[in-house]
Amino acid sequence: MTETLTTARPGTRKRAEGFWPLLIRRFLKHKLAVFGMVVLVLLALVAVFAPLIAPYTFDGQDLTIIGQPQPPSRAHLMGTDQLGRDAFTRVLYGARISLMVGLFSALLATGLGTLIGALAGYYRGFIDTLLMRFTDVVLCIPLLPLVIVLSGILRPSVPLLIMIVGGLSWMGTARLVRGQFLSLREREFVEASRALGGRDNRIMFRHILPNAVGPIIVSTTLSVGGAIMLESALSFLGLGVQPPTPTWGNLLNYASQWLTAAPWLALFPGLMILLTVLSVNFLGDGLRDAFDPRN
Repeated sequence: MTETLTTARPGTRKRAEGFWPLLIRRFLKHKLAVFGMVVLVLLALVAVFAPLIAPYTFDGQDLTIIGQPQPPSRAHLMGTDQLGRDAFTRVLYGARISLMVGLFSALLATGLGTLIGALAGYYRGFIDTLLMRFTDVVLCIPLLPLVIVLSGILRPSVPLLIMIVGGLSWMGTARLVRGQFLSLREREFVEASRALGGRDNRIMFRHILPNAVGPIIVSTTLSVGGAIMLESALSFLGLGVQPPTPTWGNLLNYASQWLTAAPWLALFPGLMILLTVLSVNFLGDGLRDAFDPRN
């Protein structure tokens, strides 16, 4: 049996693959993550261009059919509600609020959690103990009842709802970032920067934080799905964004009165919530696998 050896010619060695091309290649191998990303991009485009796509205004009424929801038809793809409003149009406009609350509250929670976790993990000692015990106290408070109480008192607008949801969802990110900083602060590149006179804020946010960005991105994507579910639950209970502005949650609230006579009113916003949250979770799984150095 003969064995063939292949020798590379001088100057033809394969160049090492860069970090971002390698990351993209790993991500594209995860088919569900790619599907989730495509779905989320399409939903974002639909939300942004809803006034151009929707055939009617979100509060426009067909006065000839008021009183009884109408089933899907050529004129109304998802039917109409009891006030003669087009369900397809209201689902499109509802995507704008639900996605906005989900995205920006997740970004707010990530920002707060990253700051608190970075301070706790880098300085350790008294600061770490103080910040982590505060985090533990907030974690002990049931999230949904607290958000319900605040929403019931404040009757929030969209910006205020983002602040409430994001301001009460940062704890998991804080603990994650703390663990990353505790590990990375002892690495050689941090010691070298400290020996060269680097200031603490430069070391934390210029040297350590970029090396912890992978888990933070994954945590952010998964937080979006949780924020959308929370906003939908609040709107379903009548404590989120108030009518006449449509969200997927308050569309389900309206539809709850017609589940037997007009189930399509609940079917379409419910499917949109399901599809969005599944896509976010698929995307988070793909990013987690792509950032995992063991892959």
